[in-house]
Formats: sequence, structure tokens, C-alpha cells
Amino acid sequence: MAYDFQIVVDCTEPHTLADWWAETMGWNVEPQDEAFIKEMVAKGFATDEETTHHRGRLVWRAGAAIRHPETDQRVLFQFDAAAKTVKNRVHLDVFVGADQRDAVRDRLVERGATFLWAGRQGPHSWLTMADPESNEFCVT
Repeated sequence: MAYDFQIVVDCTEPHTLADWWAETMGWNVEPQDEAFIKEMVAKGFATDEETTHHRGRLVWRAGAAIRHPETDQRVLFQFDAAAKTVKNRVHLDVFVGADQRDAVRDRLVERGATFLWAGRQGPHSWLTMADPESNEFCVT
């Protein structure tokens, strides 16, 4: 039996990181419904403290998600007050092709990523990087 899944990334700035990853992957940030959020607060199902503003819009403080424009692939960026302190146990691999790898690395560094190291195993090679909140990922 196959299961659907999403990847969840804990972070201190979920909306900012969702924007960064959406641009990186060419995906879309899922819109959040301001009217629904206001209704939930007005009816007592949520509090103002559970909301915030991002890019001038009312959003849920708890997180933001990005979605592939043509599939149901989804990554959720979830608020966690604790800053990242150790290496990830799970990470994303972004496939760009060997001929694009260095150019992509340079663009990502310009946008706030950090290049960590280049790796190789047999004929396979990759670049290990970190997003603006230090979550590791590979460009391969």
C-alpha cells in the first residue's frame, strides 16, 4: 500500500523560509485565507497570538507550506522557537544536473544559503549547503 506524505521542516521563521524554498524550487507558497483566520479568532477557536502578519497579510503563526505547481508534493515549514543546533537527520536533495550545479550554488549563496562542502562517491557528486536557517540540503 502506498502512502502520501509531506516533509516538515522545523524553523524559527516559517513564512520567510517557505518563501525562500518556494523560490529555490520553483514551487508555490500555499495561500492562507485571511477571512477564515479572522473568523476562527472571532469565534474563539484561535487567538490573536496564534496569528502574525507576513508580507502584509494575516497568516497562521504556526507555519507555511509550499507545493509543487503540478503535483501534490508538499513541504511544511513549522514554527519551532528553538534554533537548529545539530546536523539534520533528514535533508532534501535538489536535482539540477552537474552542468548547472555551480551556477545554482552561486545563486543560492547570493540569496542567503551557505555552501558547506562538496561530496563525491564513485561517479556521483553533490554540493552540501544550508538554507538561511542552517538546515542542510544537497544540490546534485
